[in-house]
Amino acid sequence: MPEVAGSVNDLVSQLGRLPGIGRKSAERLAFHLLRVPKGDALALADAIRRVRENVHYCADCFNLAEQQLCDLCRDPRRDRSRICIVEQPRDLMSLEQSGAYRGLYHVLLGRIAPLDGIGPDQLTIEALVERVAAGGIEEVIMATNPTVEGDGTALYISNQLAEFPVRITRLARGITAGSVLEYANKEVLADALTGRQQL
Repeated sequence: MPEVAGSVNDLVSQLGRLPGIGRKSAERLAFHLLRVPKGDALALADAIRRVRENVHYCADCFNLAEQQLCDLCRDPRRDRSRICIVEQPRDLMSLEQSGAYRGLYHVLLGRIAPLDGIGPDQLTIEALVERVAAGGIEEVIMATNPTVEGDGTALYISNQLAEFPVRITRLARGITAGSVLEYANKEVLADALTGRQQL
């Protein structure tokens, strides 16, 4: 960036490190922050600081929390006999927005990906096994992403939980309502056939 203040360069550089933000987008954001009222820009900086200082992982489920336990783990109305396993806190948020699930969660903080150097020990699988071993869990729902790594992670966890008297299920997959068969790929069709249900 030619002849601009060093602090602007620093801001562009930091914004460019965010996922999905390239150099041009970082420049647009930086110049936007220079145009907005000072209070708005500083409110953003304060929000970032508060998140980094106050937010950590829940001691039970590894969801985002500002106390020792997240709001969901503290809620006495949740069904404590079910645990839904997700890869990231944002997956949990998506499921919660559906309003269809009232049990507890366990966030893995990733998925097993040997090509990326991520093994089971780098995830929260051991804590999950301890939760199930403590008793009271009747069903574990695998809600890992429908990818090779997500399916591999679900299989690994299923094997780790095989000795416990819990029902292990996974989210249904297949053809979504309103779609057309001719446009579905073979993986989606295979999942739809495998997971078919009686009418």
